[in-house]
Amino acid sequence: MKKIVELTKEGKKELEDELKSRIAERDVIIEKIATARAFGDLSENEDYSAARAEQKINEHRIAEIEGILKSAKVIANRGHEKVGLGATVTVSLNGKKTTYSIVGPVEANPLEGKISNESPLGKAMLGRRAGEEYTLPNGNKGKIISVE
Repeated sequence: MKKIVELTKEGKKELEDELKSRIAERDVIIEKIATARAFGDLSENEDYSAARAEQKINEHRIAEIEGILKSAKVIANRGHEKVGLGATVTVSLNGKKTTYSIVGPVEANPLEGKISNESPLGKAMLGRRAGEEYTLPNGNKGKIISVE
C-alpha cells in the first residue's frame, strides 16, 4: 500500500523548486566529473571522487523528492477550529508564547516553526481548540492560545 505524504501548498512548492534546482545541478556535476577525469589516474583523484560522491547525493535526493511528490496530498491551511494539519497555532509553554505551523513529517523544520503532527508536541496539541491545555510526554503542560 502506497503511503500518502501530506504537504502544505507551500511545502509542495518548496520541494518542486528544490527538484528543479537539483536537476539543473546535474550538468554542473557532470562537468566537474569530466574535468577531474581529464587529470588522469582516477584511483587517486580526490576531485573525481568528490564529484562522484556529490553526484550520488544529488541523484538520491532527486529520487527522494520525486517519490514524495508522487504520493503527495496537499492539505488545506485555512480557517481551523481545532489543531490539525495546516493549522497555525500559538501556544504558551513555560510562560513563553510561540507560534507553530502544523505540517507533515516531510516538511517539518522546528527552526522555522514548522512542527510535525507526529512529533510529541504536535500529537499533544492535535484536536484541541483555543483555550485548551495539553500535556507533553515529559509532563510539561501548555495552553493553546489561538488556532488559525
